[in-house]
Amino acid sequence: MASRSKSRSAPVGPSPFAVEAAPLPREKFSDPQRTAAGEERASVALTRLDTLWLNTGTLCNLACATCYIESSPTNDALVYLSAKDARPFLGQAQEMRTREIGFTGGEPFMNPEMLVMLEDVLESGFEALVLTNAMKPMRRHEAALLSLREAFGAKLTLRVSLDHHSQTVHEAERGARSWEPAMDGLRWLSAHKFSIAVAGRLLPGEGEIEARDAYGALFAAEGIQIDAHDAARLVLFPEMDAEKDVAEITTACWDILGKSPADIMCASSRMVIHRKGEPAPRVVACTLIPYDRGFDFGDTLDEASREVSLNHPHCARFCVLGGASCSG
Repeated sequence: MASRSKSRSAPVGPSPFAVEAAPLPREKFSDPQRTAAGEERASVALTRLDTLWLNTGTLCNLACATCYIESSPTNDALVYLSAKDARPFLGQAQEMRTREIGFTGGEPFMNPEMLVMLEDVLESGFEALVLTNAMKPMRRHEAALLSLREAFGAKLTLRVSLDHHSQTVHEAERGARSWEPAMDGLRWLSAHKFSIAVAGRLLPGEGEIEARDAYGALFAAEGIQIDAHDAARLVLFPEMDAEKDVAEITTACWDILGKSPADIMCASSRMVIHRKGEPAPRVVACTLIPYDRGFDFGDTLDEASREVSLNHPHCARFCVLGGASCSG
């Protein structure tokens, strides 16, 4: 995994969202079939490809304190995905009756072919979900985005990363002077009646109802048209740290937790990435785990349709125990 270089306004000191737990024992998540205790590890079958993610590349205008993919202004471990390389996957997704194409990064709008890919997706009949920080890279494309909104309406959704409802915490994670540009971008999207959502996070010890109320007050004060109590419009993610201890998920956990494998993100999504130095894009099982070769599932969506062994701390902390999903 490439190391992350900090930007000029990068956070200083520990993230306010840091996971509080003991270090992960080395023997955990080492065997795709068995846990450290020797129990059968849980796996998840692809029930449908509802969302196909296109990772546009790891370059970003920010270098956040706990970015799971280590995006930054200098990290190109995942290079820019080209429109030419994306199109075959869109064709495969159409054959699989995929509903939604998601764009993630890095910051997607730093990719010079982002608008071409977004237009390809919408013209092909998919819904499009773009994860963005709504800052300068997005604002350079205002005219094009307005044209796409006019043509495709709510089939295009932009989900803005606003790590907290307070400027102090948001900037502790994303860097000084990152709050107001993000808020201004969010206000612009709302004022122009885009379909919008926000991705936020909970501080350790912060309750979800408390957080939703505080985001709601912020949105009301700023004139941002988002219902903070709609889980699809304000997505609150659990924290992730692959170096901290977390329970492994066994086949018995489904009944214990009252959950089904079909509820987990990898039951309905895959992601296309293009690693630096490789000749072509690949399909990985999860948006959260682009570098682990155990989650590299091949170069076609058909090949990537096999079961996913939940052999990574993110599988437990984010998806199964956290109950989260990146999809819309």
